[in-house]
Amino acid sequence: MTPLLELRGLTKLYPARRGVGGRRSLLRALDGVDLAAARGECLAVVGESGSGKTTLGRCALRLVEPTAGEVRFDGEDLLALPPDPLRRLRRRFQMVFQDSRGSLDPRQTVGAALGEPLALHQPALGRAARARRVEELLATVGLPATIAARHPHQLSGGQRQRVGIARALAPGPELVIADEPVSALDVSVRAQILNLLAELQSGMGLTLLVIAHDLAMVEQMADRVAVLYLGKVVELGRRGDVFARPLHPYTVSLLSAVPVVAPEGGRGDGRQRRRERIVLAGEPPSPAAPPPGCAFHTRCPIARQRCAVEAPPLADQGGGHLAACFFAGELAGPRRAGAPPAA
Repeated sequence: MTPLLELRGLTKLYPARRGVGGRRSLLRALDGVDLAAARGECLAVVGESGSGKTTLGRCALRLVEPTAGEVRFDGEDLLALPPDPLRRLRRRFQMVFQDSRGSLDPRQTVGAALGEPLALHQPALGRAARARRVEELLATVGLPATIAARHPHQLSGGQRQRVGIARALAPGPELVIADEPVSALDVSVRAQILNLLAELQSGMGLTLLVIAHDLAMVEQMADRVAVLYLGKVVELGRRGDVFARPLHPYTVSLLSAVPVVAPEGGRGDGRQRRRERIVLAGEPPSPAAPPPGCAFHTRCPIARQRCAVEAPPLADQGGGHLAACFFAGELAGPRRAGAPPAA
């Protein structure tokens, strides 16, 4: 079955500031990413700030031009399309941006913001039909029709994000990329937006690519999870597999910071506990000067000499659960109790 979205060797380089001697280096935001999203699934891309998540989403929709690689949507090579065919195809894939305030024109009413993509992609609709469609879109995301007359500054953060989702739905897309859709919202509002996205995915058959650093959110809604570190996918698998048995040490460290609700002492009181916390040493390396070998080895608690000189491939460790680590699964095993790593 052909994936709806497929990324092959996706690479994005940005020029960095000139260093010593006036040399200009290149910042490697994405480094040969291979990833695919099937129709109707929710694929989550997670990682620390600066891991390349947002760049991946923008390159996937050609909002940012990749330096190298392929982006295929329903088998069509997006990077080979001239502007006009690409514009016509855009109605089938849309994006929900992280900054709901910045993504909306402050001079436009909500009705105008939702009517604009309708006028662009469905020019045959008359003014009355567009107005009815705007009301339908607002109802779909749980907003009253009266919101159409308001401007973005008159809305709450949750309302603005719902408008952003409605605008993405306006052309009738098959794929929606949501970039940190709840990171700027209150906890109670986050749950509402997540429930909305889940309902839209199941009710409309949408394919979702969710970019997030909130692993609790990902555990709630994703079908599969891709973990990104320094522009590379270091782990990929079904949500249940990744959360129950993380294989890459970086994934283990990320999950160790996620609160777990479970009964203590077998009494079933449901109080919140944490996994054994794994604190990584140092800061992530600069994408302008990544370390040799495995990019994670400078912070990895189980790194060996081999890791410093050889880059591990993203390989299937069984059951479609992939990890880019020579010692995949070790940190999640008995060694977590404090036993020293093998030589």
